[in-house]
Amino acid sequence: MGKENEFMTPTNREIIDILNLLNESDFDELRLEMAGLKLLFSKRAIDSPDRVLNKAERPLSPETSRSIERIQEKKELEVAEQPAQLEEEGLIPIKAPLLGIFYRAPKPGAPPFVEVGDYVREDDTVCLVEVMKLFNTVKAGDKGRIVKICAESGEMVEYNQTLFLLDPTGKEGA
Repeated sequence: MGKENEFMTPTNREIIDILNLLNESDFDELRLEMAGLKLLFSKRAIDSPDRVLNKAERPLSPETSRSIERIQEKKELEVAEQPAQLEEEGLIPIKAPLLGIFYRAPKPGAPPFVEVGDYVREDDTVCLVEVMKLFNTVKAGDKGRIVKICAESGEMVEYNQTLFLLDPTGKEGA
């Protein structure tokens, strides 16, 4: 009888799923209140992780806090380093449209959608990104030759993370 009133701490995976949903939405902020817990998720920059923790009635686990900090640091580094490198090389990034698990093949044991050296057209599927058991196809977006695979199959990728680098000067059949 008292089960529905018991407090359930969200798992790291559930928090990541919530962050994915917020990231994909048009909302800037999400306030989540459950029995004994209040959380604030925001797309806007936050001064420090402590500011988020201070808004919660119960602090997040140290593991969750470290995960959030690593995501923020990784995203900041990627945004700072990528544009200059890519402009110099003239390569086009194919980026993750959302945060999720990156898969190079349509199913386990199947050949990957693309390999380094493959020529792709705009509408060619290059990979899948899974979020909450939903598989989202990622299209090349441009035509050219795949010159680098930047993510590991089966690993978590961030929103806007570069998955592949494409050389738009690469010719079909060359």
